[in-house]
Amino acid sequence: MTTVSDIPLQSTDRRAVLSWALFDWAAQPFFTLITTFVFAPYFASTLAATPAEGQSLWGYATAAAGLCIAFAAPVLGSIADATGRRKRWILLFSLPFVICCWAFWYAAPGSPNGIAIALVAFAIGTLSIEIATVFNNAMMPSLVPPERIGRLSSFGWALGYASGLVTLVIALGFFAASPESGKTLLGFEPVLGLDAATQEGDRAVGPFSALWYLVFVLPMFLFVPDVPHQAKIGPAIRAGLANLRMSLAQARTNRNIFLFLLSNMIFKDGLVALFAFGGIYAAGQLGWGSIEIGTFGIILTITGTLGLLLGGPMDDRFGAKPVIVFSLIVLMICGLGMISIDRTTVFFVIKTAAAPEGALFASLPEQVFIALGGVIGAVSGPLQASCRSLLVRIAPPQHVTQYFGLLALSGKVTSFLAPLTVGVVTALTASQPAGMSVILVFFGVGLLLLLRVRER
Repeated sequence: MTTVSDIPLQSTDRRAVLSWALFDWAAQPFFTLITTFVFAPYFASTLAATPAEGQSLWGYATAAAGLCIAFAAPVLGSIADATGRRKRWILLFSLPFVICCWAFWYAAPGSPNGIAIALVAFAIGTLSIEIATVFNNAMMPSLVPPERIGRLSSFGWALGYASGLVTLVIALGFFAASPESGKTLLGFEPVLGLDAATQEGDRAVGPFSALWYLVFVLPMFLFVPDVPHQAKIGPAIRAGLANLRMSLAQARTNRNIFLFLLSNMIFKDGLVALFAFGGIYAAGQLGWGSIEIGTFGIILTITGTLGLLLGGPMDDRFGAKPVIVFSLIVLMICGLGMISIDRTTVFFVIKTAAAPEGALFASLPEQVFIALGGVIGAVSGPLQASCRSLLVRIAPPQHVTQYFGLLALSGKVTSFLAPLTVGVVTALTASQPAGMSVILVFFGVGLLLLLRVRER
């Protein structure tokens, strides 16, 4: 059987490696600023009629994008494997991504088409950047020797986390301002004359993300070597689709890859729900507002970056599977700790005083919540980085793009399930902690399946 070591490797080119990793740096503001911390809360709290309606509509757009990714990623990956070129596919999907990022500026409060613009831009933008990421991931084996795949993967994730931190500080410190005070998180007037009353700073993160991507993705196109052209697009489509059918059949018969993809599908569902509901949970259980949630996001980004710096060497030394197993165990322990916290309770039974009015993170429950969240941030990055390095080690190298498509498929095809289950359990029990506890089950089942995967 052919292994990763059979791929013809160039001598490691540091400029190419850095340029490849800058793709994560370029793309991250979309996930940090738009999907999580700035535009999404603006959409739910201001653009939509009610926060509940906003959360529901945002969920529908997320599900639509995930469904398209689930079907498109493996098909396009198989075609790219047949044609041999990856960068032109990244360019093809970068164009609609940049347009969608810019479109968020036009989703203004009171605009008759604001909601539609935001939802369409979010769905198409998510689809575009996720597909582009599949092709960027597939270039990894040609950049470094197999024993350095883990460090390369973690290096890319670390740059992404650092980019999220830098752009979040810029957005909260200079763009997005409180409508009441007109000041940003750092106490400044919004730059460029952005109107705090109409929350132009929240919408400005769209064009900012577009410009950030355009600037920092260029080195990847200029300095990362691409796989030589192998076939014309017409025959490649037919060959690619045939290879996809074969890979799906192989994935079903290859027990090792099948177990990994199934495990990835389940624990990634839990991870999606954890990040989707983390801010909502903190707001409900601890009474946090945008300043607290934004600050919490900065803390998680810092610990996530530090975790990735340690995770890459651990991946190369001990293997990707031990890193993933350790991360899932830590996620379960910290997740249990977080659902044990409310404004006056820690670990279900320890009672403490509530935070003084207006004080930032002054109570013991808040401090414990932040500490547990920081640990979760530290292991979430290595978990995801080691997933792609594990796939490189166990997938047939001649179809690596195709299997990254299957990895994207397994990570998206049921991504609605954990959030839906959390919502149903929360509604039935009228308890946020009970709803969040479902996430621990997804982590546990994913861990049990992963234990049966052989890395080598």
